Amino acid sequence: MTGTPATGGRGARMWGGRFSEGPDRILWSFTVDHSDRRLLRDDLTGSLAHVAMLGEAGLLSGEEVNTLTEGLAAIVTEADRNTFRFLQGDEDVHSAVERRLGELVGEVAGKLHTGRSRNDQVALDLRLYLLRSTGARIDGLRRFCLAMMEAAEEVGDTVVAGYTHLQQAQAVPLAHHLLAYVSTALRDIERFEDVGRRLDVSPLGAGALGGSSLPLDPDRSAELLGMAGRFVNSMDAVAARDHVSEYAFACTQALVHLSRLATECVLWTTTEFGWVTFSDALTTGSSAMPHKKNPDIAELTRGRAATAIGYLTGLMALQKGLPMTYNRDLQEDKAALFAIDDALAGALEAMTALIGSAEFHPPPPDPSVTALDLAEILVERGVPFREAHHAVGALLATLAAEGKTLPEATAADLVKVDPRFEPGDLSLTDPAGSVGRRLSTGGAGFASVQEQLRILERRLS
Repeated sequence: MTGTPATGGRGARMWGGRFSEGPDRILWSFTVDHSDRRLLRDDLTGSLAHVAMLGEAGLLSGEEVNTLTEGLAAIVTEADRNTFRFLQGDEDVHSAVERRLGELVGEVAGKLHTGRSRNDQVALDLRLYLLRSTGARIDGLRRFCLAMMEAAEEVGDTVVAGYTHLQQAQAVPLAHHLLAYVSTALRDIERFEDVGRRLDVSPLGAGALGGSSLPLDPDRSAELLGMAGRFVNSMDAVAARDHVSEYAFACTQALVHLSRLATECVLWTTTEFGWVTFSDALTTGSSAMPHKKNPDIAELTRGRAATAIGYLTGLMALQKGLPMTYNRDLQEDKAALFAIDDALAGALEAMTALIGSAEFHPPPPDPSVTALDLAEILVERGVPFREAHHAVGALLATLAAEGKTLPEATAADLVKVDPRFEPGDLSLTDPAGSVGRRLSTGGAGFASVQEQLRILERRLS
């Protein structure tokens, strides 16, 4: 089964002249990918700039520029109203726009492709899409940061155990723990800001790979698009996809950070931890067990981070063996890219809502989290840290053998282990007091939390 040339048949409009028959159904079904349809608005933006440049370069008459611009503007309206119709015979978003433009303005639509290839066209569309998406993901990360900061302020001076190896380690303010995720999200924002600078380069004018004999003006095209500059090498302009994988990495790394928080949310809702309760509206139940309340948002965030890692690996592998310049393999980048981008957009919205619904009620940490305080008081008295560490370890072992906890220790217990302990050192075994004594900049002290909030508010403003 083949298409019908020049009548909206499969693929005939953009490349059918060389061929005596239209594409076979098998070729069409295997090679056509509709995932690029979300680039419609970006393709129109690029086409409007291209038409304006062609007019200024004398390649289109004023009347042709006006006709094409009015037709493209009408399609923009359809796109904005979600009334633009893709047809089965549209090979990709570019051919769909040109087909619709022909319906609106007639044969002059064929001049839209003057001095342009689908190679530089899709390269531009992707860059415009990613620039838009970069701004959207930064906004989403900022909303997430603000939700985490609000949660940190609400828990106030609540003290919990900080963990290493999932074992209680030191007493920390819960707010300090929550704000750690704001620090990770700020780095994610910086990554998006950084990749945005490399995205802001127009490939329009590179053509298929080697530019054009027509008097195109790529600098003017970039200016009309509001982009920072244009390509330096036309072959690189159409072949490069490192900006796609770099953007995908920024998304995936942000998802990995969210996944770590998601894991803690799952742990914190368990009976064993009992740190937090999330809104009924943002949790699910069990079809069999009436008592269950499941943090599905957190679990799915972890799952989508895993999927994104797979897609990112695919994007890297996709590029590794390609000769210059464009190869059809690169069509596969869009489905992977959009899947990663959608995963982050959805996870940010869902996790921000989940944290916004949280009611924190953590139990107090085990007093053993003050062990380092006992070692450091000996250090202040001139004891080498390794000796102090050994003394406190011996104290805890002795108490455990006697069935006693650290708060049950006596002055005699301290002195028996190391005579350099003093009776007043028993006051160091209060977790809240341990946090209150924390002095180091950026550490887990109450004053540090307030300073962090001030720094973060300035950064996010």
